[in-house]
Parts: sequence; structure tokens; C-alpha cells
Amino acid sequence: PDTNMTERFDCHYCKESLFGKKYILKEDSPYCVKCYENLYSNTCEECKKPIGADSKDLSYKDRHWHETCFHCFQCKNSLVDKPFAAKEEHLLCTDCYSNEYSSKCNECKKTIMPGTRKMEYKGNSWHETCFICYHCQQPIGTKSFIPKDHQNFCVPCYEKQFAMQCVQCKKVV
Repeated sequence: PDTNMTERFDCHYCKESLFGKKYILKEDSPYCVKCYENLYSNTCEECKKPIGADSKDLSYKDRHWHETCFHCFQCKNSLVDKPFAAKEEHLLCTDCYSNEYSSKCNECKKTIMPGTRKMEYKGNSWHETCFICYHCQQPIGTKSFIPKDHQNFCVPCYEKQFAMQCVQCKKVV
């Protein structure tokens, strides 16, 4: 027998020689790069192209992206190694998500960031520090209040401003 005969090293799929070529092992079988990509590459959600063997494949919930395609749907900033949120089919950075889906303060109109305290009344929301008495400008907090003409009043201010008082003893009727 000829001792110079080396064992053939072929692509598991197309059977072409892999001698001197790049190849990828999958389940102990060698594949040429072209066959491997055709058979096993994931399709990028953003650009719809296959994610090649030389690209980073980023995945979230069985969806895949090229590293350069993994960005916020709204502002297009990269989401690689950053926190993000998913809404419907879209990925959003935390800033865009908060701006889009977090409540806005009825007083200052700015976003009420998730995790911060807020006051809610009849479908409106306020930052805790923005929920103040219209008359004395003090925070109402968890104290009782009385709404009047789209303004909120702490009880003492409401009584001083609007309640009927007894002519004799000056107490609220």
C-alpha cells in the first residue's frame, strides 16, 4: 500500500475537498463555509440577510440580528451590551421606551420614569413632587385633597378658599 496517501478531508455536504480551505465543524462534521452558511445561518430580523459564520449572531427570544443591525427601533442607537425593552415586534432602548410608553406628568409634562413614585387620579399621573396644592404650592402627598376646576387643593386651602363659613363662629359649614 502507498504510505503517502492521506485520508480525504471533504465537506460533509457538498463533498468538495477542504484541504487548505476554511471550514466549520458542526456536530463533529466539517463543512465548507458556503455550505455551513446555507444550511445553518440564521436570518437577521433587521436586514433579512443571513448571518454569516464570520459575523456575530445576537439573539433574543428566537430572533436573530447581525451585531450592526441590533439597534433601537426608534433612535437607531446600538443595543449591544445595553438594556432594552421589547414592545410588539420592536426593540427599544430604555430612553425611547420610557418616552413612548411611560406616563407623562400632568403638571410638568415630563416622563415619569419607571420605578419612581407617582400619584394617579382619574387617569392622570403626577410626579410625587409635582402633585401640589394649587393654592399653597405644598406637596399633597398621601393627604386628602379636593379637585376643583382641574386644580387640586389640600383640604385646609380648599376650605379657606371655597367652603361656606358660619357667620357666627367662622367654622366651615
